[in-house]
Amino acid sequence: MVHETVRFEDIRVERPEYADVASEFARLDADFDASADAESCRQVIRDWDAVERRLATWGNLVDLRFNQDTSNADYKAAREYCDELKPRLTDLSVRMKRKLIETPFRSKLEAVLGAQAFALWEADVLSFDPKIQSDLVKESKLEAEFTDLLASAKLHFQGNTYNFAGLAKFHVDRDRQVRHDSNAIKWQWFADNAEELDRIYDEQVHLRHDMAKKLGYENFIGLGYKRMKRVDYDQGDVERFRSAVREDVVPLTIELRKWQAESLGIDRVMFWDEGIFDARGNPKPQGDHDWMLERAAEMFEEMNHGLGEFFQLMVQSNLMDLKNRDSKAGGGFCTDFPSYGLPYIFANFNGTKGDVEVFTHEIGHAFQSYSSREQPLADYLFPTYESCEIHSMGLEFLTWPCMEKFFGGKAERFRQIHLIQSLLFLPYGVAIDHFQHLVYADPDATHRQRHEMWREMEAIYLPTRDCGDLPHVADGGQWQFQRHIYLSPFYYIDYTLALTCALQFWVRSRVNMEEAMSSYVALCQRGGSAPFRQLVESAGLASPFIKGSLRSVVAQAREFLATIRA
Repeated sequence: MVHETVRFEDIRVERPEYADVASEFARLDADFDASADAESCRQVIRDWDAVERRLATWGNLVDLRFNQDTSNADYKAAREYCDELKPRLTDLSVRMKRKLIETPFRSKLEAVLGAQAFALWEADVLSFDPKIQSDLVKESKLEAEFTDLLASAKLHFQGNTYNFAGLAKFHVDRDRQVRHDSNAIKWQWFADNAEELDRIYDEQVHLRHDMAKKLGYENFIGLGYKRMKRVDYDQGDVERFRSAVREDVVPLTIELRKWQAESLGIDRVMFWDEGIFDARGNPKPQGDHDWMLERAAEMFEEMNHGLGEFFQLMVQSNLMDLKNRDSKAGGGFCTDFPSYGLPYIFANFNGTKGDVEVFTHEIGHAFQSYSSREQPLADYLFPTYESCEIHSMGLEFLTWPCMEKFFGGKAERFRQIHLIQSLLFLPYGVAIDHFQHLVYADPDATHRQRHEMWREMEAIYLPTRDCGDLPHVADGGQWQFQRHIYLSPFYYIDYTLALTCALQFWVRSRVNMEEAMSSYVALCQRGGSAPFRQLVESAGLASPFIKGSLRSVVAQAREFLATIRA
């Protein structure tokens, strides 16, 4: 049931006790074993799905509150309880999934539910066993430790104290010395905390490797792919895509960095210059948080296709936390409360153009989640991550015609910079992925060797990068600010695969916005009911794994940039 009038403050989920949940699953198991036909099985699946939605709602709410205030003792305690309980709940869930994939009624159920559910359940079965329950608890605790460590950072600059999100605005200041000095403060914190950061990651790598060995994998790479539920492509496909980025995008980024240096009036783009593209400064939103939401409401109303009504719901139900504050975790994300059919977005506004980019990105996730809320299975509410990111990155580009609302006469500069940064991101994104493959293929590498691995990635994918005299990054430590590496291993290539598709939406929107929007909304409504390649094809997009698809979209982006710079 969807509760559209519920406000965030009204969302309540009773803390589950293992004994109670185990009793529920015991009843479900008995009912499933007693099922005489596919329809009887289907009813058990409905009941089980309702339980899964309730547990997911509770877990997501606990995680969100911890991220909202990592210093809150109650939120920490709730997170720790969740970390301890979740593997035991996973065990119950996987037992049910094993029954489902082995039932003699599988073909008839697939005809009703779709084959994707069974592919996802098989991946879950292959990535869990009760013997790794205690390891999963340890993994969650290490992830919380990393999140808490970064959220606790106190960075003193120009007489004030900032967290990472607050300091970030100085990284794109018009004054080059300010950019350098603010980066020096940031990376000195990482140098000062290097021992802790290295220790946490080393423990994570060994723990994940050990779990993989216990489950019969050679190393964590195979298990990592299963945990990401990659059911229709493999490591070979990813390697070929990374090669395409090296061949088709890296040479372009060298040109873009030269153009950036010319625009800034400097000889060479240094690390502290990478985020700014105009000597006048990057365009900024022309108002504060509340003003931004007012402009967003206007924008989504004009875009139609249900976006206006959806955004009104997000505002009225208080389903957004966008202001930066002390003890709040960094970054941005979208979560959901499946029992209520409602999403929630989390971000850290800091007055830069990134506020608009992160906001439209996370609204894309939220709109997809809301659009697919009537899907028959909790597993279909979100697709796998590389498909999820099409909705988020796609909306970043589909909102382009409305950017005057946020940037006024500087909107065209914003669009140009947004496209350039998207192209520059592709090599960085695959570098993060390639780095993780190197790490998990050699889990016993030393801290220093891992930093050397990252320097190797920078040389291959980011050949213009020059860190100068900055601490830590010059020694190969930049990867430690990338939360995904610690919190969601192998979740990063997804952004680059999705961006290849999102750029296709951008190309189509320039020809026929109405058609592009209709296709986008239809893709959102499909949720996770199909694997990546099928979802991409259903939207009329070319898979990033098809030879030449990346080259084609990059060529069109190059043409656009040449036109506006002429």
